[in-house]
Amino acid sequence: MARRFRGESHHKVDAKGRVSIPASFRRVLESGDPNWESGEAPTLVIVYGGHTRNYLECFTIDAMDEVEDRILKMGRGDKRRLALSRLYLQQSLETNVDGTGRLVLPKELRDKIGLDGTAFFAGKGDTFEVWNPETYEENFAAQLEPDDDFDPDLDPAVYLDGFGG
Repeated sequence: MARRFRGESHHKVDAKGRVSIPASFRRVLESGDPNWESGEAPTLVIVYGGHTRNYLECFTIDAMDEVEDRILKMGRGDKRRLALSRLYLQQSLETNVDGTGRLVLPKELRDKIGLDGTAFFAGKGDTFEVWNPETYEENFAAQLEPDDDFDPDLDPAVYLDGFGG
């Protein structure tokens, strides 16, 4: 079974946009990079696009290959393929972790998500996200508004076996 991105952490971002990646995330990036060799820096893909996204979504090479394969199975004229291609193939950046375990985020990406001083890393299983910490808290709270299928006052573990089960 493939390793997963788990956990959350805050890391300082320096003036050049360098930010340390959590060590456990680096291990996942290494295991998801088919060309990675011990002592080398793993490669990852950062998806930054989309006007509805105020975070960066980071993929291992293997995970991005799976996404791309799904997109390429759609018909060339399919509007969903066009939208997905723009997001995942055009509005993305392939990069490497540097020799000290840091990610260098270009100024344009830092500006897009309002990153200044501290980055919040959120493990999402097959991907991880990089957020401005305040924006993350605001978005997370909004996503957990109650509805017919979700009660934010319950222990989330009740949803593991289905709704309410």
